[in-house]
Amino acid sequence: MVKSSKSDRTYYIVAYFILSLSFLLILLPFMNLIAISLSGEAEVLSGSVTFWPRDFIVEAYRYVVSSSQFFTSFMVTLIITVVGSLVGVLLAVSAAYPLSKKNLPGRKFIMLLFVITMLFSGGIIPTYILINKMKLLNSIWAIIFPMVNSVFNLLIVKNYFESLPEEIGESAQIDGATHFTTLFSIMLPIAKPVLATITLFYAVSFWNEYFTARLYITKQSMMPLQLYLRTVIFEAMDPTGNFALDGENIKNVASQTIINATIILSMLPMVILYPFLQRYFTKGIIIGSVKG
Repeated sequence: MVKSSKSDRTYYIVAYFILSLSFLLILLPFMNLIAISLSGEAEVLSGSVTFWPRDFIVEAYRYVVSSSQFFTSFMVTLIITVVGSLVGVLLAVSAAYPLSKKNLPGRKFIMLLFVITMLFSGGIIPTYILINKMKLLNSIWAIIFPMVNSVFNLLIVKNYFESLPEEIGESAQIDGATHFTTLFSIMLPIAKPVLATITLFYAVSFWNEYFTARLYITKQSMMPLQLYLRTVIFEAMDPTGNFALDGENIKNVASQTIINATIILSMLPMVILYPFLQRYFTKGIIIGSVKG
């Protein structure tokens, strides 16, 4: 057994200290967020709530989900997230696989065109005109199309495919497999870690999308969750809105309590999803970034 040197022990002590400090800096504000969302009005307004709820109540959460619009917006966002993630992964894989082949004609030029789109975009106004001309306003595609082509995710998948032995695809083609068969029957099952990684990237992006929805969505029935939660937050800060804080719907609840409850609800699905994809996520990021 190799004994650790003094310098190694010092390194581990410093590393664990920094990691512990970073963990606390992340955990404590989150605990405060939850505590305020579950505390009574007097305690919140007096500033006495720190990391544990005081005068425990759940009225803020009932208030946020009391409207039928919450569930409508939740379903809209869920559909956008699922459909957008599937389309995004399919496009990323379809582009990354041929670009990972070194014998592809014009490969470097095509990659240059993709990279340019990471630095420059068409702009908000031209994109809006295009979405309008395609008659996609107030539809889920108005949110999905502008976000679905992620060159960053494409590069991760491309680098992952390049890290795989070329003999895998060559042996399949010798046995008579087409490129489509090789991709979908052989390469994709091997690429589960990187697929889980970019799926998580897409899912988080679509779930948290707010700005694009503000541009292209005006119908309340198509309002995604983040846009609805923004409305709740603004009405919590301004009781003159449709959800009056001084009305019969809610009592003894501070506006900050409602705001914090709204934030918790918006991040909860992604917090639940991440642990199931974590083992794929870490492996996919490492392998997908080792080659350029």
